[in-house]
Amino acid sequence: MKFKLFLLIATICLQINAQEQKKDFSEAFKIIEVWLDAQKDYEKLPGISAAIIKDQEIIWSGAYGKANVEADVDTEVNTICSICSISKLFTATAIMKLYDEGKLRLDDKVSDLLPWYNLDQKYAESGPITVRSLLTHSSGLPREANFPYWTGPDFPFPSQEEIKNELGNQETLYPASTYFQYSNLGLTLLGEIVEQVSGISFNTYVEENILKPLQLNETRTKLPESLYGSQLAIGYSSLDRTGQRKKVKLFQANGIMAAAGFSSNVLDLGKFASWQFRLMDSTITEIIKPSTLKYMQQVHWTDPDWKTTWGLGFAVSKGSDGTKWVSHGGSCPGYRSGIQLNPKSKMAYTVMINANGTNPHKYAKICQRNACHSQ
Repeated sequence: MKFKLFLLIATICLQINAQEQKKDFSEAFKIIEVWLDAQKDYEKLPGISAAIIKDQEIIWSGAYGKANVEADVDTEVNTICSICSISKLFTATAIMKLYDEGKLRLDDKVSDLLPWYNLDQKYAESGPITVRSLLTHSSGLPREANFPYWTGPDFPFPSQEEIKNELGNQETLYPASTYFQYSNLGLTLLGEIVEQVSGISFNTYVEENILKPLQLNETRTKLPESLYGSQLAIGYSSLDRTGQRKKVKLFQANGIMAAAGFSSNVLDLGKFASWQFRLMDSTITEIIKPSTLKYMQQVHWTDPDWKTTWGLGFAVSKGSDGTKWVSHGGSCPGYRSGIQLNPKSKMAYTVMINANGTNPHKYAKICQRNACHSQ
């Protein structure tokens, strides 16, 4: 089965490469559409949406299945899902805008920026926990704030005040700048730094300085509850032992917003990718400086095992063809999402699924390994 799937995707990718010279992708896209629809059935996904971006154009988008199974609401390309940890890219961009404006430095200590920061440093020999180490997940902080918010059925995400009040009861897991330790708590603190330094709420700062300028009209710092079950897809669980998926209760990330609270759709994430491609070729500041985006997408942290490399907010990796890919994934109760960008080819892929227990990155990765991005 896997070998047959590999051959199918290889055929799709070869057709895309061959047809790119003619600027006609119609036949290849038809195959992709059939394949995604089949994958939806094979994995018993309620719904899946995806988009392929070439520089400033969304060259293909498609949607399959249901945003709301019980009410028979179709998944559309404008269907909104939680993007969970892809939120971190917007938080990182907000931090780097403040960096560009000279309002903070990457080597500023978190304790200097947040007067209430009192998490226990367990290791006397540790270096400082800085903005840079939070962005690269190398701070040594715990993965989470001290609350069981990933636990269903209610997913009790804490408020900002609850996180602050509990911080003193937590301690570091490692000395700073020693190991990669993915940390939602770290990105949550970056959101607090945005508020502290800018003097306005994180939500307002991101909306006014990133979402509105880029016209990301369907991207929000929370899930739009008024659209739940219609444009906002209902989230579903992993497959249970009977092969069924159950509805997952709607959540709001509250105080964890900066790390995991955002919602969007594949079209808006496509526009977000196009902004990055546009900025790379520019000499004009658009939200942040072109040089700053390029700096974010360089490798700033390599784990001792040499297997994990990270930029400032972005995961940074080398593809099978040796080119650089920058990416991020999202996994929240009821939703999975992914975005991958190739700065050299200016190709990007984004996928959203309103269910757990699946991997949205595999669709882009298969194309990546078979040179879909080659020019």
